[in-house]
Amino acid sequence: MDEETKMGALMAAMPGARRALFARYHLGGCQSCAFDEAETLAELCKRAEINAEEVLDHLLASHQHDMTMLMKPTEIAARRNEVLFLDVRTREEYEAVQIEGAEFFTQEIQEKLFKDKPVGLVVLYDHTGKYVLDQVAWFRGHGLENAFGMTGGIDAWSREVDAKVMRYRVEV
Repeated sequence: MDEETKMGALMAAMPGARRALFARYHLGGCQSCAFDEAETLAELCKRAEINAEEVLDHLLASHQHDMTMLMKPTEIAARRNEVLFLDVRTREEYEAVQIEGAEFFTQEIQEKLFKDKPVGLVVLYDHTGKYVLDQVAWFRGHGLENAFGMTGGIDAWSREVDAKVMRYRVEV
């Protein structure tokens, strides 16, 4: 990664980059501060009149922090007896395919979690791991430091841990 990296590649390599850019520099979170995935980080920073090297350093540090909030499916499986799985996909996805013992994340589950503060790992997962990081950050920001996201989501669980969990594709 460097300043000439295209924003699309940067977003793909660093799942939390959009959140980090918006939080510190107000870039990429709304229409007035949007960027094109084909423009480079240097081009974006020039347009926004900010130092590209500083932004890159911030993104790399944020990415390192983000990685501490994720666990690989095989790591989670090895600690299965201390894991509360929370499925943050749509209800339709949950009803179609789920990890054994997982709970569908609802308002009631949320209230119970924050009231009882579980002692084991709280592992959130989505379909492919693409969106879970923001939810883990929210959980941790509200005091659940034992919350983690599963890298690769239920799809990776199926490939790496339990092939009986059916793989699927979401069509829009």
